[in-house]
Amino acid sequence: MNDLTEEPNMGLITAEPLRRAIGERYLTYALSTIMDRALPDARDGLKPVHRRILYAMRELRLSPTGGFRKSAKISGDVMGNYHPHGEAAIYDAMARLAQDFNVRYPLVDGQGNFGNIDGDNPAASRYTEARMTIFAEALLEGLAEDAVDYRDNYDGTLSEPVVLPAGFPQLLANGASGIAVGMATNIPPHNISELCDACFHLIKTPQARDETLLNFIPGPDFPTGGVIVDPPAVIAEAYRTGRGPIRLRSRWNVEDLGRGQWQIVVTEIPYQVQKSKLIEKLAELIQTKKIPILADVRDESADDIRVILEPKSKNVDPDVLMGMLFRNSDLEVRFSLNMNVLIDGLTPKVCGLKEILQAFLDHRREVLLRRSKHRIDKIDHRLEVLEGLLVAFLNLDRVIDIIRYDEDPKLALLCEDWTKSYARAMNEADYLPPDKTEPGELSEVQVEAILNMRLRSLRRLEEMELTRERDALMEERAGLQNILDNETLQWDKLAEQIKDTKKKFGKDYEGGARRTNFAEAGVIEEVPLEAMIEKEPVTIVCSQMGWIRAMSGHIDLTRELKFKDGDGPKFIFHAETTDKVLVFASNGRFYTLAPATLPGGRGMGEPLRLIVDIPNDADIVDIFVSRPDRKLLVASSAGDGFIVSEEEVIAQTRAGKQVLNVKGDVKAQVCKPVMGDHVAVVGENRKVLIFPLSELPELSRGKGVRLQKYKDGVMNDATTFDLSGGLSWLDPAGRTRTETELGEWIAKRASAGRMAPRGFPRDNKFG
Repeated sequence: MNDLTEEPNMGLITAEPLRRAIGERYLTYALSTIMDRALPDARDGLKPVHRRILYAMRELRLSPTGGFRKSAKISGDVMGNYHPHGEAAIYDAMARLAQDFNVRYPLVDGQGNFGNIDGDNPAASRYTEARMTIFAEALLEGLAEDAVDYRDNYDGTLSEPVVLPAGFPQLLANGASGIAVGMATNIPPHNISELCDACFHLIKTPQARDETLLNFIPGPDFPTGGVIVDPPAVIAEAYRTGRGPIRLRSRWNVEDLGRGQWQIVVTEIPYQVQKSKLIEKLAELIQTKKIPILADVRDESADDIRVILEPKSKNVDPDVLMGMLFRNSDLEVRFSLNMNVLIDGLTPKVCGLKEILQAFLDHRREVLLRRSKHRIDKIDHRLEVLEGLLVAFLNLDRVIDIIRYDEDPKLALLCEDWTKSYARAMNEADYLPPDKTEPGELSEVQVEAILNMRLRSLRRLEEMELTRERDALMEERAGLQNILDNETLQWDKLAEQIKDTKKKFGKDYEGGARRTNFAEAGVIEEVPLEAMIEKEPVTIVCSQMGWIRAMSGHIDLTRELKFKDGDGPKFIFHAETTDKVLVFASNGRFYTLAPATLPGGRGMGEPLRLIVDIPNDADIVDIFVSRPDRKLLVASSAGDGFIVSEEEVIAQTRAGKQVLNVKGDVKAQVCKPVMGDHVAVVGENRKVLIFPLSELPELSRGKGVRLQKYKDGVMNDATTFDLSGGLSWLDPAGRTRTETELGEWIAKRASAGRMAPRGFPRDNKFG
């Protein structure tokens, strides 16, 4: 086609810079994540999904005293009516509200498998049932009394509350966690009784300081208990700023088994730590021998937590053992407090403790005013009806005549003049319903009530009941109006409600007592590994292919051992389980091994490269037992080297410690203990050079200095010796030969040297 035809959608195409297009769309996504998914509202402490779950359960009439409904029905209603997201996500959120190990005050009463502290997932929604708890009911109380605003749901067919009335400070009571775009929140649970005390104090003393509130709320109260070991000053700073770490430990005790034997029983584990993974980590510490004084771990838990830790020996100090476990496992965790909330339902802000409590109190005051106004409107409507009924009772004969004989009784009742009866009906009270203009006329509402009145209600006793009801309502209305007009009365009423909440959910309520306690952390002493290991003799064996093992006892070093096919012995020496074994590789790095952690001698051992991170292109130069007071001579194939103290080469990690710097084709060649006052070096050219040890520097790391000069070739070996005793080597027959006349080989360091003495080994090694 040659003619240009306009496509139907061409008018919808717009051009804009990619930067702006992506920025605007990502900002929309970010705002949606922050406001509608990740951060809770400071007023009711809920995210939209939780709020919609509770509202849907209310619509299904799942009260705490009612029956259960299938979880699939609940999550389906939530998804279809209010929350257009995945059903699995909705069910997971609902299941978490039922887990008493995750939520301090569960909002959902679950029946069936809702998961456990081991980390097992809940059963499918078709197998479980749920209903609300009394805590959820307290959050919803007042919804029918215009306590909060409503908004349309996602498709405009229904309405949902913007926020719940929240009868208690749910945000701090149950905590919250979430990750938004560029921000996150992590709020721990607290004790309702303590929160109510703090709220009451804040009502009486609006200018209260954060430090004063901590007299009522000393810290979090986790559903799984535990012990907080941070000092009060650290907790106070975290609550003041809204951010900070809180250290939480397991609760444990020593159980006496008799005859001097004992074991440690862990009865509470930290919040949000899965027990099964904790057991796996403890078992790994035993297997890798990172904590040699721990012998075994058992899980004897039933409905309660009971994890058994067996020491290696009865002589182990329980505090030392637990100190090491706190350092190396999740028996101690750090809860990162970050109180980032939607302070007014719209604005994310990191708030301190006082600001969050004040947001809750302001919300409750707004709920109180709205419920009072709603109740006054209801009272006004009822008083209007009562006024009409009392007028009818005072003119009963006339009303009966109108109803019986008039063609249009409603119109006749509206037009009739009841002036005298009004004053008497209302006891001449200065009150008019809002819709009335003349005190002698009946309103349509009153007429409808009169016409709908049953004959049995015409008895005299009914008139007295109406009078009492009218007087009680007018008294109630006056009290509500006083609350609306007086801010002091509003806060007093709010204080009464908080007292009732504390009485209902406080210490007397089952599970209302504080579960998390406080203690001094103390100093966890750095216990050296050798102090935790029983000293036992072992024989270290490393094969030519790099397989290493530690055989029990000091065996004969000439004894024939089993190796894999094609493999054979390379290094074999005696050691103790408390020693440190040094490995020097051709890349110039030292690696440190603990004999107690090496595989036993029953098998062929394990590859050394799996125990420490030795590169595949690096060879093992030497393996030996460390002696802290000893010095080493290290040298490269290029003939460079220096003296280093063994204390400087101990590595703390698997990656080892770089000591001798080598580049390119140059490799670390020599690592020998310093034993004498002179150094002997031999090159590939069979030239030997001897010079005083004092000419070598002592370094902790570096390339070193030149030991011997080579025109071609590399260095083969180097050693140290005492000049007065002569230089020794092994001849081809395996006999030790010593040369004492060494004057012609002694020269300055970095000289070329002279040809080796007669009988020097062909492999150019000093042995």
